[in-house]
Amino acid sequence: MRTDVVIVGCGHGGAQAAIALRQRKFAGSIAMIGEEPELPYERPPLSKDYLAQEKPFERIMIRPAAFWAEREVEMLTGRRVVTVDPQAHVVTTDDGTTIGYGQLIWATGGHPRRIACEGHDLAGVHSVRSRADVDRMIAELGSTERVVVIGGGYIGLEAAAVLSKLGKRVTVLEALDRVLARVAGEALSRFYEGEHRAHGVDVRLGARVERIAGTDGRVTGVALADGEIIAAEMVIVGIGILPAVEPLMAAGAEGGNGVAVDEHGRTSLPDIFAVGDCALHANGFAGGMAIRLESVQNANDMATTVAKAITGEPEAYHAVPWFWSNQYDLRLQTVGLSTGHDRAILRGDPASRSFSIVYLKQGRVIALDCVNAARDYVQGRALVLTRATADPDRIADSNTALKELSGP
Repeated sequence: MRTDVVIVGCGHGGAQAAIALRQRKFAGSIAMIGEEPELPYERPPLSKDYLAQEKPFERIMIRPAAFWAEREVEMLTGRRVVTVDPQAHVVTTDDGTTIGYGQLIWATGGHPRRIACEGHDLAGVHSVRSRADVDRMIAELGSTERVVVIGGGYIGLEAAAVLSKLGKRVTVLEALDRVLARVAGEALSRFYEGEHRAHGVDVRLGARVERIAGTDGRVTGVALADGEIIAAEMVIVGIGILPAVEPLMAAGAEGGNGVAVDEHGRTSLPDIFAVGDCALHANGFAGGMAIRLESVQNANDMATTVAKAITGEPEAYHAVPWFWSNQYDLRLQTVGLSTGHDRAILRGDPASRSFSIVYLKQGRVIALDCVNAARDYVQGRALVLTRATADPDRIADSNTALKELSGP
């Protein structure tokens, strides 16, 4: 078979690429190829509402099945692309099917990084990346009292919050000296450490995992480098993802930590684009550094950028990054990228559980972390977009609205 546009990956980026193409009156044929059997669904709820069994799967689907049928988007689910021939414009799937394309959009995201220690493959050791992952966890909850979460990033902490609320005894092991170390400033890290401990979660910092212990093929605990063994019936590994780009790299695409794309999402291979978690791009909000952004916002906005390029109205990607995380009754909203900041200004009192942290670099606002502070998040977005300057004392004054702060 041959299709005008083949989209590899049925996550947020792939779904948005198909949606944006049809919105922009693209009349050619579109096919989506996805490893999982499901139609496109939202990923963020997996570690939150879906794990908590507060939302059924139907409520996290990006669009119902009828939507794709009505827009003539062919869904080739349960298949994995294993090779790409950029000269012949053909992809081959793991069942041997070859599919020709006019243009290819690579939107595969990433695969969970596996922990490289003895016992990593025991039953009861889980990652949180797909519906199937979480379904396996839910099936084991009835026989689980103790959970060890390896990794203190957003996924690990969100899962810890849900499982703690479900009455499980949860231990979080973070190898660094604070949680969220790669994505947030120290003040936010300490706040979340305190919140989790207040909810009964045992947060261990500087924790080195030696091996995952087990009996008869099933996990029984996690052994630390100091000799301690933390008993557990379930282990969740949340130590990041690896971009799923092997077929593109084997075909000669440029890149490294992801596949390199230009400002319109084009890779170095002819008629092949990439979007989302797997796309390595120069980002203006990171000072022009080549980065990968693992967020729904980035996947959706890059997909829209690619759709514009394919439909003949190219527009460079320059979307402000934003993220969110729900833990307990805390809503964290982040705008901008705080990496490289040289000053962090606290607005409000963390003890009130409603506050913001404004990050500056060379006197200009580059990012905000807002905890239960939606107004700061909404108003701070403009400061990040314009890289505004402002009096630090006024920034720190929570009685001063951020919309009143602006500068050249």
